[in-house]
Amino acid sequence: MTSSASHSSPVLATAARAREAAALLAPLPRTDRDGALLAIADALVARTDEIVAANAEDTAGARAAGTPESLVDRLTLTPERVAAIADDVRHVVTLPDPVGEVVRGSTLPNGLDLRQIRVPLGVVGIIYEARPNVTVDAAALCLKSGNAVLLRGSSSAYASNTALVAVLRDAVAAAGLPADAVQLVPGESRDSVRELMRARGLVDVLIPRGGASLIRTVVEESTVPVIETGTGNCHVYVDEAADIDMALSILVNSKAQRTGVCNAAETVLVHAGIADAFLPRALEALTQAGVIVHGDAAWQQAGPGLVAPATDEDWATEYLSYDIAAAVVPDLDAAVAHIRRWTSGHTEAIVTTSTAAARRFTQLVDSTTVAVNASTRFTDGGQFGFGAEIGISTQKLHARGPMGLPELTSTKYVVTGDGHIR
Repeated sequence: MTSSASHSSPVLATAARAREAAALLAPLPRTDRDGALLAIADALVARTDEIVAANAEDTAGARAAGTPESLVDRLTLTPERVAAIADDVRHVVTLPDPVGEVVRGSTLPNGLDLRQIRVPLGVVGIIYEARPNVTVDAAALCLKSGNAVLLRGSSSAYASNTALVAVLRDAVAAAGLPADAVQLVPGESRDSVRELMRARGLVDVLIPRGGASLIRTVVEESTVPVIETGTGNCHVYVDEAADIDMALSILVNSKAQRTGVCNAAETVLVHAGIADAFLPRALEALTQAGVIVHGDAAWQQAGPGLVAPATDEDWATEYLSYDIAAAVVPDLDAAVAHIRRWTSGHTEAIVTTSTAAARRFTQLVDSTTVAVNASTRFTDGGQFGFGAEIGISTQKLHARGPMGLPELTSTKYVVTGDGHIR
């Protein structure tokens, strides 16, 4: 589908309006975009009652459908949570503006002035699950980086997202920017998602945020370019030269500090040379943290009755729960081989006092982030000092790892001459 094609469907018509809005938004100065973000933050606070009332429809529907209370909590918006979301928007205003940044530049031997500058991607589509805070976060980051955004949340948050987008659009328009820079993709069926994924020429990039099934569907079925925010089958490798106390602290933090996130560790690998000393203490620490270990024969022997037998399914699983797969490996290269086979390419950590081991591990492991003597939980835009992130990319093209504002831009070359001809 190209921009010159018929836009008869509501989804394609929405995308076409976003494309027009993106063209108006791109050349605007930072002050205009920041002004719109401040207007959004104020409007969220002023219209909190309206937002919370709409959210109550979604939470009531979720409970009626038997949704687990933990998921209902992720869906819930309270006045306090709305205020926190507004504060997050104000924080985005303070972040450096990537648009117009000169990535590189020089004067060529023939006198031509060459500059590569950051420019907005254009129209960014976000497909995400039942977390209405993402609606505002994604819109704020896209606006800050000069992009129009198409928001397609899950049907379980439809009332919340409808109310939030109405607030966003009114605030953007009141600030003098095109309201169509922020739009909710119409429809609650999967047909509207498929149309969005096939709106090539109208939508510049799609970013899926959610579980493995959602991400896989978007990656496999979309004709629009996709930035894959992959799952996190993350590993902690405890080297023979590890400080055991440090390794225990890093392992427990990586696994249990927060389990339902993509940067939580799902597998621990231990060098055979340190296993006798490490495994009993690791089992005690993990058990105290409420973690169930799915281990190989060595782990089962170290903790009779405490360790469930591990299978290939365990090595491949992103648990997002208080479960961890565990194995003893003969050496560092065996740990790397295991990681290369099973990782999702998100984050892997090594705990070691050996500079040589750390260097080899970081050279051989091919993931977005390799941590040395640090928890996997640090793979996060906020923790990295980016201020905010749109997601964590596990692909290799355009963006990799936590994606801040610069990753929501592309570049173009500006070539300035004085009558130069070739």
